[in-house]
Amino acid sequence: MKERGLFDRLVSSFRQRLSSLPDKRKGKNSRYGMEDAALSAFGVFFTQTPSFLAYQRKMADSKGKSNAQSLFGVHQIPSDNHIRDLLDGVAPENVFPMFEEILQGLEEQGHLSRFRCLGDRLLVALDGTEYFSSTQIHCCECSTRTLRSGETHYFHSVVTPVIVCPGKTQVIPLVPEFIRPQDGHDKQDCENAAAKRWLSQHGERLRGLRGTVLGDDLYCHQPFCQQLLDQEVGFILVCREDSHTTLYDHLAGMALPTVTTQRWTGKVQETSTYRYLNGVPLRDGADALLVNWCELTVSRPDGQVTYHNAFATSHRVSDDTVAEIVRAGRARWKKGVKG
Repeated sequence: MKERGLFDRLVSSFRQRLSSLPDKRKGKNSRYGMEDAALSAFGVFFTQTPSFLAYQRKMADSKGKSNAQSLFGVHQIPSDNHIRDLLDGVAPENVFPMFEEILQGLEEQGHLSRFRCLGDRLLVALDGTEYFSSTQIHCCECSTRTLRSGETHYFHSVVTPVIVCPGKTQVIPLVPEFIRPQDGHDKQDCENAAAKRWLSQHGERLRGLRGTVLGDDLYCHQPFCQQLLDQEVGFILVCREDSHTTLYDHLAGMALPTVTTQRWTGKVQETSTYRYLNGVPLRDGADALLVNWCELTVSRPDGQVTYHNAFATSHRVSDDTVAEIVRAGRARWKKGVKG
């Protein structure tokens, strides 16, 4: 954010929210405020160094002031161990309102318009990521898997929605949804169930933003697609042949509309071949949801295929739109942002 006023406003709001974080200390050893500990932890993502404290002390010694003070207004930086001790017991939900506040700030300043594409749509990529794993350390909220050796593997994972845009390396994170045991459920929680919970909570907001959800083949199944449509949210989801046999049986033997373009990479000529078809069944059965399908194959003169993928989408595909839809679907990956 180049506008210093917006940045300062958000940091001030962030500090205020962090100052009210639950503090396990009972009036003793309170030299450091909870907001200083939390902002110091947050600052790690800016410096990307193993020790935020050591980095800031070095900067203060060499320049007279650290950016922990100038950017975030941190009064005193706790040690790394002290930061972990203070924050480990704080529920992440305490800072979730900041995601919406940041989004509103960006919207008010016109920054979201720079991320719009595909007919004024915002692309929201959903993906699960594992952020802790161990065969020894575990807690009551761990997910588990059994290794081939018979040993139990404990892990934590989360669904992380982010606003993306083709041609942009920056993303805008939205409220995450943790994958963890749910009260009243016998089955272990999973990425797909967590994504459905997230959509139930944030679908209305996503509809207001004119959102289109991007995701891998895990999400490309009728219950989730139907939930998106019920929320009036679009989708472009990876659609693999081995998990969508009915859809691909429907495509087999048909003369599919095809668009071909060529591009000189600076070293070699690449040919992009797009194929598509509207109104194909996502699964078997009379109640099958009809989706639109498109595919991209990128090849070189020697026959080498450098990229191949296919997508199921709620957006109608045509000769004029197929390349833009595929480019939007590929925005989930950095290598695809140039489309």
